[in-house]
Amino acid sequence: MRTPLLLRTAFASVLVMTGLAVPAQAATPPTSPESASAASAASAASAGSASSVPGDPLTGSGAVSRTHLAAADLFTGTADAPVPDEAFAVPADAAKPAHTFEGRLTLYGEARGGGFKEIRDTDGDIPDGDHPAKHLPEISLEFTQTGSHLVPKVQGLAITGNPVWNLITGPGRVWKENGDGRWTRAAFPFALVLRNHNCTQNGSMTFLFNGSSVSQVRYQVTQETCLSIQFDMWGQLRADYRPYRVQGAHALRAAHAAEVAARLPTRPLSQLAADHPGLDLDAFGAGVTREHITVQGLLYKGVNYVSGCQTRHGTYAFCENMRLPSYSTAKSAFASVAHMRLAQKYGTGVSDQSIGRLLPEARRAAADWNGITLENALDMATGKYGSPDYMVDEDTTASAFLGAESHKDKMRAALGYATKEAPGKRWIYHTSDTFLATRAMTAYLNKRRSHHRDAFSLLRDEVFAPLKLSAGAMTTLRTDNSPHGAPYGGYGLFWNTDDIAKMAKLLNNDQGKAGNTQLLHPDVLADAMQRDPADRGLNAGGATLRYNNSVWALEFSPATSGGCSYHVPFMSGYGGITVAMMPNGASYYYFSDNNEFSWGSAVRETEKFAPNC
Repeated sequence: MRTPLLLRTAFASVLVMTGLAVPAQAATPPTSPESASAASAASAASAGSASSVPGDPLTGSGAVSRTHLAAADLFTGTADAPVPDEAFAVPADAAKPAHTFEGRLTLYGEARGGGFKEIRDTDGDIPDGDHPAKHLPEISLEFTQTGSHLVPKVQGLAITGNPVWNLITGPGRVWKENGDGRWTRAAFPFALVLRNHNCTQNGSMTFLFNGSSVSQVRYQVTQETCLSIQFDMWGQLRADYRPYRVQGAHALRAAHAAEVAARLPTRPLSQLAADHPGLDLDAFGAGVTREHITVQGLLYKGVNYVSGCQTRHGTYAFCENMRLPSYSTAKSAFASVAHMRLAQKYGTGVSDQSIGRLLPEARRAAADWNGITLENALDMATGKYGSPDYMVDEDTTASAFLGAESHKDKMRAALGYATKEAPGKRWIYHTSDTFLATRAMTAYLNKRRSHHRDAFSLLRDEVFAPLKLSAGAMTTLRTDNSPHGAPYGGYGLFWNTDDIAKMAKLLNNDQGKAGNTQLLHPDVLADAMQRDPADRGLNAGGATLRYNNSVWALEFSPATSGGCSYHVPFMSGYGGITVAMMPNGASYYYFSDNNEFSWGSAVRETEKFAPNC
């Protein structure tokens, strides 16, 4: 059954991990209250004054030799095709900005302007002829500036009202080039996010400005993490700049400076071979088509080794701020981690809470939901399913759930499976089970009279904020295409490379602590991370695959590891996303979109750091 246009998603795939196949509105800003609250939380934790961002000020002379997007191009030129993405980046000789941008930038003509080139449309979702999918949504954004950093007021997912695209805007840069005359240059990253979907298409915008006006705005989208829909989009639009003092600008600037300062130490992935002689860099990403790798990285001893972010037109200008979709890594990093946080706050008895008693809809659908626990749902072992075969439900009957946008329709689909056996016995992959677990955790918070409005609010304020994740990570997909809907839980987060490395570090290295504060219950964390040999979780479609409280694990036997047997916990996401957390403390991650899951060689290569058993 086909789901509505551009709403289709699925999470089933054949996982190839060890080299062997294992079944496995104009001038109306978008709405995102979570972004505002996240910024407030971040600023409250920051210093009282907006200190400078590490790396500022720029020290170049401004003597930049520019081949693309010169000043004349931005005032009177046209966009006939994408240009090299490096044209949006801060050049080596950039000088300090001569102006300060603060106020609102509004674009005009989005629904009609620009070019579009289809790269992949596996399901025929992009219609022939003109269509909103081939254009930007209406864009009107507030920014403030600190040094050479351009800071959007709203960063995470913003609901635009567009029939196809929602929007994420990231922090950009501002600088001076001599060839721009009396103007200052600005550029920033943005991402288009398919409505009701985790597909994320990354782009950049640039313009010139002075104290009261702007040039036209050049934009292009040249990269994505999305299996089914891939394209280039570009254009140059008339724009308006309305300078004014942005409400909360001081806090936004301070929060941005604090966020950049709190990032993990980062080095290029290529530096691994120099820092660890004898390491074979080709082992990382082996088996995954290079042109479909958005980014990959390795966290080891607190250093985040990160590849460049390649696009179809060069190197992305804002790799550190590129938005990466979670897809089902959210099952681990959202649902599982929220469960661990609840256990730390209220005790491990939360795992045994009844889904039926927490969710009246479940109880009305079938009385036996009273005997199904939160942990059963996190384990995808409710005893309710259509087919017992690997991933069949997710590939077929789950389309009603995944395609549903309203809370009512999603709940109806999630509760639609018949009882086949007692809970806790058999793992059947259902994203809908994770949604129900997330709804149940929200209901449990309400039962405890928590001030958190839902499970994501708890996760954001009590885990993400202490970890100092980016402002762009502080929102999630929700039902009804609304910032007030219910969080999906099983997918719908948005990372950058620092965010995902910090999540891996929390789980794999820091025993659930941020500094000296225990965020996650140690025993519940240990179970999910395969640290209790008596609790490996349920068989998940293969003799070597396990699933425990929404975290996968793959067993490496002597035949595949070269000498011993050990389990590697991992997060997995639709289309080709993996975060593998090795027992030796290394974590390898990659985001790709060619449905390739191959990371066994990376695990074995990290044995050169330290044994995994």
